[in-house]
Amino acid sequence: MRSFASDNNSGVHPRVMDAIIKANDNHAVGYGDDPWTEAATSKIQEVFGKDASPFFVFNGTGANSVALQAVTRPFNSILCAETAHINVDECGAPARMTGCAIVTIPTTDGKLTPELIRPHLKNFGVCHHSQPKVVYISQVSELGTIYTIEEVKAIADLLHAYDMYLHMDGARLANACAFLNCTMRQVTVDAGVDILSFGGTKNGMMMGEAVVSFRPEITENLRFYRKQSAQLASKLRYLSAQFIPYLENNLWLENAMKANISAAKLADVLRQYPEIHFTQKIESNQLFFTIPAEALRKLQDKYFFYMWNEEINEARLVTSWDTSGEDIAEFEQTLKEIFYGE
Repeated sequence: MRSFASDNNSGVHPRVMDAIIKANDNHAVGYGDDPWTEAATSKIQEVFGKDASPFFVFNGTGANSVALQAVTRPFNSILCAETAHINVDECGAPARMTGCAIVTIPTTDGKLTPELIRPHLKNFGVCHHSQPKVVYISQVSELGTIYTIEEVKAIADLLHAYDMYLHMDGARLANACAFLNCTMRQVTVDAGVDILSFGGTKNGMMMGEAVVSFRPEITENLRFYRKQSAQLASKLRYLSAQFIPYLENNLWLENAMKANISAAKLADVLRQYPEIHFTQKIESNQLFFTIPAEALRKLQDKYFFYMWNEEINEARLVTSWDTSGEDIAEFEQTLKEIFYGE
């Protein structure tokens, strides 16, 4: 079934699937002491710099939980947007696994700024209060918006002045780079990000992410946090092997550009109907919009997608690397039938 519910629903790119099959070659030493993991590590260092230290894990929630454990202690607090994935969609896993307080900050567009963060940077050294230690941001944000390089750097500079860390959830990092026309390094380590959850599952990979540390003191204990968090795969080669084709010949960028372009085309379809109103900027492969209740009901009869705010009939559509012209044309015809009876 084709839908616009989530890029998690998309298939695996053939080159990635081929890499998994090729990794299924005889026996290999487990837990990452294999040629595929070594090659994937080298690829990540080519992209992010020689000081990047990747630790491959099963999934995004695991990546965020491991990364945040590496930069906190249980008496710390983690600052994030109110809509942040770690606050809304991970069943409290980061809070449970770090023992930290999660401090949420309201935003209109899913993005934090130094001005929004600064009021929460207080009570340092006071034992009655959780100590702010890390800010979590999503790139792309949960509302489909994108941090510019300058915006990331402004947050990082503020945090580093307080001896704090910046953690970026890069589940859709490729889509952000496609929009910004920049490299992944420019918007992460070069902009001051200290630790990254680097994902490709939404962009052509089958499963798995990499926690990428950019600072030696963070890297030091990451292998232990990964193991304690049940995120160390015994047959790690099947996770790490995917990153080799993903990072070769800019496959990550090619896939992300396809998804973003499809979103722009889908947005053009929605704009034909004055009854439909976008609620966020269209900067990535996610569309947020309101639609009349009756039209929404009919659209849900044909397509599976998620509601963002049911009180105002706000829905979310997400395109993928494998969204086709036919998918968009079929959706356009469905809207014509709903609104005009054609």
